[in-house]
Amino acid sequence: MYPIIKWFFFRFDPEKIHYFTFSLLRFWLRVPLVKPIWKSMYQLNASELKTTVAGVTFSNPVGLAAGFDKNALMINQLAACGFGFVEIGTVTPVGQDGNPKPRLFRLIQDEAIINRMGFNNDGAEVIVERLKALNPECVIGGNIGKNKVTPNEEATSDYLKCYNALLPYVDYFVVNVSSPNTPNLRELQDKAPLMELLQTLMDEKAKNQSIKPIFLKIAPDLTDSQLDDIIEIVNTTKIAGVIATNTTISREKLTTSKERIEAIGAGGVSGKPLTSRSTEVIRYLHQHSNGSFPIIGVGGIHSEKDALEKLEAGASLIQLYTGFIY
Repeated sequence: MYPIIKWFFFRFDPEKIHYFTFSLLRFWLRVPLVKPIWKSMYQLNASELKTTVAGVTFSNPVGLAAGFDKNALMINQLAACGFGFVEIGTVTPVGQDGNPKPRLFRLIQDEAIINRMGFNNDGAEVIVERLKALNPECVIGGNIGKNKVTPNEEATSDYLKCYNALLPYVDYFVVNVSSPNTPNLRELQDKAPLMELLQTLMDEKAKNQSIKPIFLKIAPDLTDSQLDDIIEIVNTTKIAGVIATNTTISREKLTTSKERIEAIGAGGVSGKPLTSRSTEVIRYLHQHSNGSFPIIGVGGIHSEKDALEKLEAGASLIQLYTGFIY
């Protein structure tokens, strides 16, 4: 059935069809009796799947990565689809439109996506109001970032604003400094500014006496030396762990024509071309840290085999996004 639906959906603009499927799923799960039937089909509540990471217990280790439900519009509907956790965001202090459209592109023969969304979201205040009204049916992660107009020297203030706004309503946090679609954002992955940012957030966590863990989301494009820095930073600041990885700026391993790729332009690649690299990063972090912190694996998971490879490489949890679409 889904191949037919996918064929139809893939005839349309990716961003428009994204919001259309949102509306369709929300409507469908509001039909009387549909939601319990749906949950009985797709939710797995087996006790052996329960996973506790950084003090948070997940009903199962498969989550939905940030970017799909940026604005906390469909958390319970996505939980009904079987996800053990849903990560909202990236949330910024002030709502912003993101980058000019078109900004989302399918590479069908690669089972990949290029996006340059640019942290489009409704802003922390609006999203918090939605979370206040929600009776969540799964673990919620809060992925936080800075506004595009905020210079890097003032970025810490943006992260603090989002952290404090979301603190009562999410179960864990993700510090996103690795998106390639906000100008200069990845400079915050450098050792000195990253150490300062994470330490400030950990100080705020201590001040609030919060037990909610803070994870760092990193790019797949880091060198081994930079990954060594990440290990040192995690162990020094005592953040909970790492999400590996975000999208890549690399165009290697793509079979889509060079002309098509050049016509699309800038953006981060997700999907199958990222499968092996994200697993390599997970394995490197796990081995070189001696497993001293948990890793959430994401990037190119399109099958059970891909998922198991991430877990065997050292991931404690995994997340889907592009594979969920394909």
